[in-house]
Amino acid sequence: MSIYYTDGSCSPNPGPGGFAVIRDMEPLIVGHDLNSTNIRMEGQALIAAMQDAAGESCVIYTDSEFWINVITKWAPGWASKGWVKKGGPIKNLDLVKEAYQIYGQSKAVLTWVRGHEGDTGNELADEWANRARSERLDGYLTK
Repeated sequence: MSIYYTDGSCSPNPGPGGFAVIRDMEPLIVGHDLNSTNIRMEGQALIAAMQDAAGESCVIYTDSEFWINVITKWAPGWASKGWVKKGGPIKNLDLVKEAYQIYGQSKAVLTWVRGHEGDTGNELADEWANRARSERLDGYLTK
């Protein structure tokens, strides 16, 4: 079973962004966007990890409690109501729908880890997300 760590980065926020996926403690996938937000980059990283797992059992560690809640708690209700919520439109709906669909077909366990507190995998994901942003990196680093 693969173990993933994901992270996203924007500086400033909104602004240039990057994301990274670490698999089994090795940098695997990176991406960047010249005009994004930290939330979008975190979502992109989770999507990329779930896609890489390709339906196999895995654990994905993320410091984005927000995205875990979106995918596991809020999206099911939004989907059942035609992708609407009280209080206005769903932000980042394109990523929400994609992440929710992929998660529904996956065997991924999404696990929150406190960010920037010395967890080696989280620190590695943060380092590579920042590199992806600053160096405009995209794609698989290894396969």
